[in-house]
Amino acid sequence: GTVFAAAVSPGTDGAAAASAATPLDRFKGLAGDWVAAEDGEMFHKGDLVARYAVTAAGSAVVETVFPGSPHEMVTVYHADGPDLVLTHYCMEGNAPRMRARNPSGSRYDFAFDGGIGINPKKDRHMNSASLEFVGPDELRSVWTEIEAGKPVFVAKSHLVRKPR
Repeated sequence: GTVFAAAVSPGTDGAAAASAATPLDRFKGLAGDWVAAEDGEMFHKGDLVARYAVTAAGSAVVETVFPGSPHEMVTVYHADGPDLVLTHYCMEGNAPRMRARNPSGSRYDFAFDGGIGINPKKDRHMNSASLEFVGPDELRSVWTEIEAGKPVFVAKSHLVRKPR
């Protein structure tokens, strides 16, 4: 109803995201659909790879990769005090948590910080992620999965915002 509508604050647009006050604000600026800028291991140029949505009264950003596919996965980004953290709900059946380490400028490097269903010494899990805001409509990411302490898979993507 109207009471709820009055309590909702307006979202940020691309211009606001460029001058983001916090790391989470930067991620809020990703809202929308993102397509592959080039062919990758699991997708072709132009394929919808990721969808970002701001939720929970602006306190979280939900990333859905490969939406609607058997490989669909969700990552939720949110603030933890001054830090930016993520929880990745993986097709491996676990949920690693990562914390951004020394975020600076346009690059965010996340490192494993615990999680659900993971013995980090032996279980296969996403262990680190790096996201680089190349521009307001361009994003590069590298996710590294490890097993028994060694890298077993690296997922790289180069995405551009799908025009509205």
